Amino acid sequence: EKDMWSDETKIELLGHNSTKRVWRKKNDEYHPKNTIPTVKHGGGSIMLWGCFSAHGTGRLHCIKKRMTGAMYCEILGNNLLPSVRALKMGRGWVFQHDSDPKHTAINKEWLCKKHIKVLAWPSQSPDLNPI
Repeated sequence: EKDMWSDETKIELLGHNSTKRVWRKKNDEYHPKNTIPTVKHGGGSIMLWGCFSAHGTGRLHCIKKRMTGAMYCEILGNNLLPSVRALKMGRGWVFQHDSDPKHTAINKEWLCKKHIKVLAWPSQSPDLNPI
């Protein structure tokens, strides 16, 4: 009940950026209905950071360029802390984020200065993050 969960994700406009195949029987002619139209560069994507707790959902932030450690600190300052206040989580809450390389020493220092307790969580963990 005192955990604030967070993560960032990339959402692609036209689905996951992977190869798709269409099968047809030998001697079958080409049928447009059996193909998947493509768009150059996948049609675009959006990168988002969000958080939530048992008290409700926090802010959702659109990341417009490649994320750095400094940018991550800015995202946390502008979104995490206001979310905690808006959800009335009070004192003693714990922040969860993975150990992504962007969450480096600069972020640990920032979290420490703000007296934010962090739940240890490995990057790319097979453990499910509820977000």
